[in-house]
Amino acid sequence: MSFNDDVKIDSSQVGSGGSGGSPGGMVVGGGIGGIILLIIALIFGINPSDLPTNPGGGSPDQGQVQPGGTEQDSELANCKTGADANKSDACRVKATVLAVNTFWSQELPKYKREYTPATTILYNGSTQSQCGTASNQVGPFYCPLDKQVYIDASFFQILSDQFGSSSGPLAQEYVVAHEYGHHVQDILGLLDEAQKDPKGEQSGGVRIELMADCLAGVWANHATETKGESTKGGDVAFLKPLTDKDIKDALSAASSVGDDRIQEKTQGRVSPESWTHGSAEARQRWFTTGYKSGDLNQCDTLSPDTVE
Repeated sequence: MSFNDDVKIDSSQVGSGGSGGSPGGMVVGGGIGGIILLIIALIFGINPSDLPTNPGGGSPDQGQVQPGGTEQDSELANCKTGADANKSDACRVKATVLAVNTFWSQELPKYKREYTPATTILYNGSTQSQCGTASNQVGPFYCPLDKQVYIDASFFQILSDQFGSSSGPLAQEYVVAHEYGHHVQDILGLLDEAQKDPKGEQSGGVRIELMADCLAGVWANHATETKGESTKGGDVAFLKPLTDKDIKDALSAASSVGDDRIQEKTQGRVSPESWTHGSAEARQRWFTTGYKSGDLNQCDTLSPDTVE
């Protein structure tokens, strides 16, 4: 799903962090942080039991925004229009963050909830969050303690090369929209459901993740209607109309991060009792539910007897 060339890209909602050096101790802590990070540990072949569970090793500071000097910093600085976003991953993330924040800022008030835009830290190597160290061994996550999303710049390439995900635009935009689904859940007071029952096919952890997939689908449904400022004056939709290929790209990304797919690849067997995010099939199905309905109310994964 490509951005309209003329839409302006605001620079205030994405910062850069990290310098590519060796990451410090991986720290998992703070509300939902550990649940979101757990599956990413599996992606990189890390035994989740080896992850620290207290915040002692990480700085409590928010992701540090670094001055220019890397190729990524240059991409972000030069990312000013939709045409720029169609040319680079870093700029696409920046544009997607703006599009997603704009949509939820308009949507949540319909449910009597105010939406506060969340910032994304797009980093290289490692940086600090209040949930601990974000590194290229962790992958994307939402930290509820500092209300920020953290994405390593190399993640999309890893997802494509190692796990067979499509590298198409909506595959990348889905990842961003999923993490912002967690921010919406945070605002709605739902994140604690994952901590109450973190593992298993029907667990709270899985239900929260599948809900975030559904919320990403809701955004995708409305993405071509959500408007930003045009370089030519007036308003223009952030994104061009979706194609069948766009949807296949998003479903490919959702499938590639299913618990069963990841476990099969990393440990050679599937163990549903330890699932935290849901199967490939369920992740695709709930994204599709959100996309086809465009309705936040259809993303209730907490009430059904089964979600798998």
